[in-house]
Amino acid sequence: MSDLSPAAPPRRNWLQQLEIDLRLLGMIGAFALVCLCFWIVTDGRFLSARNIFNLTIQTVSVAIMATGMVFIIVCRHIDLSVGAILALASAMMGMMQARWLPGIFGLELGHPLIAPLTMVTGLLVGTAIGALNGWLVGYQRIPAFIVTLGGLLIWRYVGWYLTAGQTIAPLDQTFLLFGGAEGTLGVTTSWIVGGLASIAALWVIYGARRRKQSHGFPVRPIWAEGAVMALVVGLVMGFVAILNSYELPQAKLKRIFEARGEVMPEGYTQGYGLPISVLILILVAVAMTVIARRTRFGRYIFATGGNPDAAELSGINTRLLTVKIFALMGFLCGLSAIIAQARLQSHPNDIGTLDELRVIAAAVIGGTALSGGIGTIYGAILGALIMQSLQSGMAMVGADAPLQNIVVGVVLVLAVWIDIQYRRRLGMR
Repeated sequence: MSDLSPAAPPRRNWLQQLEIDLRLLGMIGAFALVCLCFWIVTDGRFLSARNIFNLTIQTVSVAIMATGMVFIIVCRHIDLSVGAILALASAMMGMMQARWLPGIFGLELGHPLIAPLTMVTGLLVGTAIGALNGWLVGYQRIPAFIVTLGGLLIWRYVGWYLTAGQTIAPLDQTFLLFGGAEGTLGVTTSWIVGGLASIAALWVIYGARRRKQSHGFPVRPIWAEGAVMALVVGLVMGFVAILNSYELPQAKLKRIFEARGEVMPEGYTQGYGLPISVLILILVAVAMTVIARRTRFGRYIFATGGNPDAAELSGINTRLLTVKIFALMGFLCGLSAIIAQARLQSHPNDIGTLDELRVIAAAVIGGTALSGGIGTIYGAILGALIMQSLQSGMAMVGADAPLQNIVVGVVLVLAVWIDIQYRRRLGMR
């Protein structure tokens, strides 16, 4: 008599039970090693509250564009024009604030319409150029490498002609709030945002567990789930605590009180808290992750990257999809231009120089496969943070710019090699 009882599920080792992403674990380990090394050689200055604050606001613009580059590379394309689009969007916004709105419409700096009109202009310029790139790639079948290489040469110098090669300043004070140091949430609001973010993270982890259980999929042991939740909450609240501990300079506090017609109390201190630009990055990361995992648009992106011919045969309009992902990339370039220009408090003509290489490197270091079909938003952001940490740490120890770029190049090649070896071991292409 044959045994018709169902076969027992294969036993999983402890790594499989804990559902540990080895690639992500390796990236976190590399980031921790970088921080440890620079912490030692800088006598602890690298992990000071001041440097962590500066590191976060310096990472934001590249990290935002890297989230869009994930979609571009997943679809087996490349965008070499992101730095130039950022530069043109920045030039347009600088001219809007300093020349066109005051000169044509009589809206001087400080007018409540200056900042929103300027930001809308930058976002529209970036989106329009991105959509044009997508149309040339998707409908005219010009390789993305050629289209965006041309854009790299075109758009930056269109911006140069707009500004006549001049640095544009000053900028509107409301606009500057999006750059980092000039715009933070303060200590109390930062604690509130950190608490809400922790609750949201716990809800997402709990919801994912419930969905797996409802479909009969294996889940982590309870103790492991609790450890993950505790780790996430600890990281979020620890990050907020570090930013809150970085205090505004006394001279700046005195100017703030004087502007309000008040006298600063003796011994008064105030922490910066969470920068608005970092909050924007968090919101972009959440939105892009939802798009990638929970929407038809995101499923189409990964399906097309996995097998473009099969995706087209299954009814996906890959040409329109190409326009959409490049337009989204352009929108993110415009958003990054707002943050980069506000952080620098001017429009210098070298803004965004080599950003295209930093953005691509961040996505690739974060695990996005150049062969398409594979990539994560959180990986790209972590990749951008690793790169900025390398540059910041080397600057603190006195390394010049050429050496910094050499190291970034070596890290990029090494990351791709490690990724290839990892995929070979898993039997992936």
